[in-house]
Order: sequence, then C-alpha cells, then structure tokens
Amino acid sequence: MNTHISLPAKNGSSLELKNPIMSASGTFGYGTEFMPYGDVSKLGAIIVKGLSLKPRAGNPLPRIAETPCGMLNAVGLQNDGVEAFIKHKLPALPTHEVPVIANIYATCAEDFGELAGILSKEGRVAALEVNISCPNVKAGGVLFGQDPLMASSIVEAVKKNAGKLPVIIKLSPNVTNIAEMAKAVEVAGADMVSCINTITGMAVDIRTRKPLLANIVGGLSGPAVKPVALRCVWQVAQAVKIPVIGIGGIRSAKDVLEFILVGASAVEIGTASFTDPTAIFRIIQDLPGVCEELGIKNLEEYRNTLITG
Repeated sequence: MNTHISLPAKNGSSLELKNPIMSASGTFGYGTEFMPYGDVSKLGAIIVKGLSLKPRAGNPLPRIAETPCGMLNAVGLQNDGVEAFIKHKLPALPTHEVPVIANIYATCAEDFGELAGILSKEGRVAALEVNISCPNVKAGGVLFGQDPLMASSIVEAVKKNAGKLPVIIKLSPNVTNIAEMAKAVEVAGADMVSCINTITGMAVDIRTRKPLLANIVGGLSGPAVKPVALRCVWQVAQAVKIPVIGIGGIRSAKDVLEFILVGASAVEIGTASFTDPTAIFRIIQDLPGVCEELGIKNLEEYRNTLITG
C-alpha cells in the first residue's frame, strides 16, 4: 500500500510525507535522541521541540506528573535557541531523507516573524509549525491561540517572513470554538493547522497538600484527551479547506486511522513516545497491515468519510 501523503500549501509548494505519521513537538527532542530506538528517516516528518529566538530554561521542577490515562507537563518550552539548533542539532538529522519541521514560539508577532525569517534561509527545514497554544508559559502562549485577531496577526507575521516554507498553525483546545480559530488563521494565510495542543489541567497531593507541578497547572496529554482531539479535528476539518493534522492520544495504527476518518490528512505522535520510545516506529510499521485488514487502499480516499447520518 502507498502511504505517501502530499500536504499542499497556498503558495504552490507542498509538504511531502512518505507516510502520515510525524513526531509531535516537545515529545521527540530534536530527533537525535530517538535514533537509538529506530530509523528516524522512516517517519513522515520530524517535528522538533519548540524553538525560541534565545535559549529558554523552562519552568522549575517538578514539571511532569503522571495522571490516569495520560500525563501533565509544564516544561515551559525549554530549548537551546534557534541559532544553536541550526548550528548543532539540525546537521545531525537526515534532512535529505525525512522532512524536518521547526516548531517556533515567541511572545510577540515581531519575534515570530524574526524566527520565521531565520529558518526560511535554512534550506534543511521543510516547514514551520507555529505554537500559539502552549498553556505552560506566562507570556504569549495559549493567549494567542484564544483570540482570532491575535492569532491572525501571528500568522501574517510568520507568512511574511517564511518564504516558500509551508506554515502550520498549532491550535489550542482551550477555546470555546476551535473551528472559529481555524477559520481565522486560514483567512490570515495559514497553509495547514494542527490540533490539538494539550488541555490545561492540574494534579495535587492530598498528603503534602501541594500541586504535583511547580507551575501548579500544566498541559494534559495522552489517551485521556483522544476523544476531545477527535472532536476538534472533526469540527476543524468541516470548517476549513486547508489540511488538518491530528494530535492527541495516538498510540496505535488504529488510532491513526480514526483521526484520518474524521478529517485529518496526517497525525503527530506525542505522549506515547514517553512511555515507549519505539512507539512511533511500531505504528508506522503497523499502518499498512491495518489498512489492508480494513480494505483501505488509499488514505486520501478514506479521509473524512465518517458517516454521521
């Protein structure tokens, strides 16, 4: 079975994936950390951890807590900064064999635009994923993803400086109407959207009477959020004409197909990599067999064919 996926961009370019399965930003390091566990060139794409203009130390410890059917994180976008990524991390990745997508974070539109400009000049980056939906930072973060006007301003700043790079906007589920947000960024020029980012939550210890995270609240991810993610992807896919990338609790090839069924063109694997660093490689290997078992010959023909009536 041919698992190749082509995600078109508005400027005539496209993001070409050998399969619809990518790593989710913040769960796969810079990609090199998972090389001992499998062949990263087999991925549809590698999405690296969020990059900022300058290095970020992230939030204080503890910043990860296990929860039923998932985990909370408040890492706070710790990273080495975009220049260190280009100089030290990017050269170690097989960019001639697998697309590398840079996830970017900033606290204002101007800095988002500057990041896009820096990365657009780097020929080894295939696309940008713009994080307007992180719930674990005090400046910017999810606030951008909750206001259509603010989100649109970020999209415009990134698109102005991104050159030919396709621009993916990562949406937050922590909104009243995610379809409205998706339509707003589409109109502003986004080439694709990815959803969902984590759901804001918290966990506490009844003995110490303290929160389990130093940040108090964090982002919930894992199987617990999959029903919410499926709902969001379905709603967004009905609202926009640009490709939708599904994220949230995917742990198997069957999960992948559920997201494609409700409208996703591709998916990202996140929390599963924390519990099993070989998970993404296994899912890629399993997908053709599950498709054959279900009689699915073409993923694009299967996409968005949910029967609701």
